[in-house]
Amino acid sequence: MTHEEQRIWLIQELLNEQPEYSRYKIPAAEQEQKNLLRALMNVRMPADISQEFKAVQDEYLLEENARAGIVDIEALIPLKCDSRLYLWQGDMTCLKVDAITNPANSGLVGCFRPLHNCADNLVHTKAGIQLRCTCNRIMKAQGHEEPTGQAKITPGYNLPCKYILHTVGPIVQGRLTKEHERLLASCYMSCLNLATEKDLKSVAFCCISTGVFMFPNRRAAEIAVETVRNWLEETGSRMKIVFNVYKDLDLAIYRDLLSSY
Repeated sequence: MTHEEQRIWLIQELLNEQPEYSRYKIPAAEQEQKNLLRALMNVRMPADISQEFKAVQDEYLLEENARAGIVDIEALIPLKCDSRLYLWQGDMTCLKVDAITNPANSGLVGCFRPLHNCADNLVHTKAGIQLRCTCNRIMKAQGHEEPTGQAKITPGYNLPCKYILHTVGPIVQGRLTKEHERLLASCYMSCLNLATEKDLKSVAFCCISTGVFMFPNRRAAEIAVETVRNWLEETGSRMKIVFNVYKDLDLAIYRDLLSSY
């Protein structure tokens, strides 16, 4: 199958899973097809899928992710203040590192809102259907929602990274409290400690809890930088840490904070 044929085949397979989707027609435009495939993946409940589907999906996603551009950490320039630290602006799912962080919700199985513009949605879409199934098995074994400030690890599947560190950040509704700050610091510590247990050499951190979780961007960045630097100093670890930002606002904040070291 060509790349286009793979996309159409995957869409049709997902449509066939649910009788209520039978009225949907596959659009002719490429971007509309991509949107439909992503939406169908977003709403699909965690369930087994055929080996044939996984094989076609994996080949398709690997090609899609390659076309989006892969950025190897070895091509990035470390900060002058500390050769273990990096600041990079872009789509985290393009990074070739040992692990990226996924700012998950307490259900840990991804975002079910079709085409929602959150990192959790994008990570699950680009990794593939296996990720939601793996997360679901973890949650079933755990028997309760994922606590704020902790972390779980899964394979990266079709992403350039080897692993994904899933962590639930605090949601700020109203006044920012010391407990919010403690829990956010715990997200970073939990990811770093888990990465150490797995002998990972590089981790990319997104701006955890900002955006829809409403943690103030400046304070979130201060906690991220302080927590990571203190951990590196206390452990003596040579792990490479990428502060990954997407918005220009966060880039300016991190540049300001890191320039003072």
